[in-house]
Amino acid sequence: MIYLDHSATSFPKPKGVIEEMNNCMQKYCGNPGRSGHKMSMMMGEKIYETRKAVANLLGVQNPSQLIFTKNTTEGLNLALWGILREGDHVVTTAMEHNSVLRPLHAMEACGVSHTVVPADCFGEVSAKDIIAAVKPETRMIVMTGASNVTGTLMPVREVCRWANAKGIFTLIDGAQWIGSFPVNVEDLAMTMLAFPGHKGLLGPQGTGVLYVSADQCGTFNTDDSGRNAGDLLQPLIFGGTGTASKSLRQPREFPEDFEAGTVNGPGLAGLGRSAELLARIGTETIAFHERELCRELETHLRNMDFVTVYGPAPERKTGITLFNIRGLSSEEVTGRLSREYDIAVRGGYHCAPLAHQAIGTYEGGAVRLSVGPFNTRKEIRKAAEAVYRIGKTCK
Repeated sequence: MIYLDHSATSFPKPKGVIEEMNNCMQKYCGNPGRSGHKMSMMMGEKIYETRKAVANLLGVQNPSQLIFTKNTTEGLNLALWGILREGDHVVTTAMEHNSVLRPLHAMEACGVSHTVVPADCFGEVSAKDIIAAVKPETRMIVMTGASNVTGTLMPVREVCRWANAKGIFTLIDGAQWIGSFPVNVEDLAMTMLAFPGHKGLLGPQGTGVLYVSADQCGTFNTDDSGRNAGDLLQPLIFGGTGTASKSLRQPREFPEDFEAGTVNGPGLAGLGRSAELLARIGTETIAFHERELCRELETHLRNMDFVTVYGPAPERKTGITLFNIRGLSSEEVTGRLSREYDIAVRGGYHCAPLAHQAIGTYEGGAVRLSVGPFNTRKEIRKAAEAVYRIGKTCK
């Protein structure tokens, strides 16, 4: 199979990731922080090594600022429900995934309002428009780093630095951004960043991270009554953390406070290995490779008069090419690419309805072809030829 659905999940996983997960389950898969025996301690050490490896990749000085989650959606929900209160206002964009839009819709019942900043036909949103949507009661700006529909890069640096100076929280959805594009979170001055382990980081499914800025971590001191002195981020799940077991209160120790229950030890062991691999390859190298693959593919597609390509030029996005073949539904094209040519892509709405409204594909969705670091130009040429053959049958 030619796998071109990396925006859904990366495949194949690097050999070292699989080896580390197998090694973990066979040799040291104890419950970290729950026992004093050798296997438990080895698992705890491995998880800390993963925290350090991911922190190093993102330019984070203190690995304890990373909370492990099971996916980006959990991290986004933790940040939204853990901070926002009645009367708060949120600014977001039309290019967001449902993992942002649906929580914000649900929070309307709790007295949290939000404004959606529109995007243009390329899926681009200006920093000026985002800033203009801020109100006196705005507590947070939530935006994607790169669209999961068009790959469009968002003005994260400008918005985060402005918001930081104004004391407004920022939450970035990095699902299509981290691993596929060079990111230094401290340089960007963001408050929080949620991202998965299984996409651009090339790790296993069931792993994710929520980065929290140093200032936010510093609010976890408690007064004598046990209240959170900053009254800021609150955990979504309460339970065992391996610390302060006699207390019925959830401990205020970062990040353990937010990782109640047993974490995905084998998955995190694999994630650590993939983060180390990416650090050696370099995210700049990956971004360049994926951009060039998209450039070649789109050159072919734009020469086909029955194909419409959406989104910005490759230099303004990650490794996603979105298109439609005139006269065929996106689902039919996706199915034929799989059945007839053994090529994996994704058709439809990609859990981002407002983004499809913005770019003009709301009626039928579109075909998303997303490349990864191991794809080749030969595979891209085969994909372009397959699209051409399918399109010619409809002329």
